[in-house]
Amino acid sequence: MGVAGAIGLCGPLQGVTVLDLSTVGPASRCTRLLSDYGAEVVKVGPVPGRGPQGTTPPSWAYSGGRGTRRLQVDLRRPRGLEAFLVLAAEADVVVESFRPGVAERLGIGYQAVRQRNPGVVYVSTSGYGQNGARAAWAGHDLDYLAVGGFLAMSEPVGGGGPPLPGATVADSAAGGMQAALAVCAALVQRASSGVGTYLDVAVADGVLWLMSLAVEEQLATGRTVGPGHDVLSGRFACYGTYSAGDGKYLAVAAIEPKFFANLCAALDCEQWVDKQYDDEAQGELRRVLADAFARRGRDEWVELLAAADTCLAPVLEIGEVAGDEHFAARGAFIEAVDGEGRRFWQVGRVLAGMAPVDEPAMLPASGTDTEELLLGVGLPAPEVAELMETGVVA
Repeated sequence: MGVAGAIGLCGPLQGVTVLDLSTVGPASRCTRLLSDYGAEVVKVGPVPGRGPQGTTPPSWAYSGGRGTRRLQVDLRRPRGLEAFLVLAAEADVVVESFRPGVAERLGIGYQAVRQRNPGVVYVSTSGYGQNGARAAWAGHDLDYLAVGGFLAMSEPVGGGGPPLPGATVADSAAGGMQAALAVCAALVQRASSGVGTYLDVAVADGVLWLMSLAVEEQLATGRTVGPGHDVLSGRFACYGTYSAGDGKYLAVAAIEPKFFANLCAALDCEQWVDKQYDDEAQGELRRVLADAFARRGRDEWVELLAAADTCLAPVLEIGEVAGDEHFAARGAFIEAVDGEGRRFWQVGRVLAGMAPVDEPAMLPASGTDTEELLLGVGLPAPEVAELMETGVVA
């Protein structure tokens, strides 16, 4: 049995083995996606007390490691490095998130792995990429949103500065999803060519792509693009958020005239239909809409308008999302059981093409699967035992 051992995974990536050297961030978002599409993910970390220790996420984060196995190895010892390279020789994908140049210094960079495994898809995730003026900068999600234009395009808060996003958009969408998409494309290419590839996944590049509508407008027209310059950035009252009478919020996105007309009819302000895109009328129109929405509570408006072709939706708090009937009906939440037998709920395989989970997900127990994994790639049992006894692996 190779690296892709006995965990019963299913999905379009079943049979694909991934070695993941990350603990958090875009790389872990990527491998979470790959696992939920059926790949076998092996989380590779350092032996405790030997070398830099990565950030340890809460036990429930990243779906609690659902469907993954774990191995610990001391890459700074020659036999530990060799053990990793033996594993990598049998893997389809290797994902790392060290700062540029670190993987090469450790002896586990793309060229070292490629010598053992020419078909490997090797993924380096970083904030700014492996080259360029910012390549050596340290950073986190907020920094990548900053340089990619996302923060500047967000409507300023009271003090005039960009608001703090409510989710790690860069790590998840610009980084993790970018990496997972690139991996899938590389695997398709390898299926026909037999050749692997190196993927330089820069989170900031992903943010740039997310912002491409605005950036391309600036490039093509030379016009200054910023908050309030068009319908999607707050220029018009038909696209925004409004407080309901109970202090909760509604999202209104009635861009098309027919939807805006439906909204105005429901709010008894039909006289404003023709002013939807009249710049001079926007201040007064916002006041009219705000006054109208203040007459009822959020959920009352949702009951009246959400299904009436008005492009209105409630702004749900996280506690409400976790108990949302719509998501539940679509199988978005699954029960999980951790290694100590504790039961709780988590977000399941919610994206298109992921195989649904019909029974509680059994999360990995504490400890590692190192011995089984090394035996699975052909290392003799006495050698594996010695590696464990000497602390080269754990």
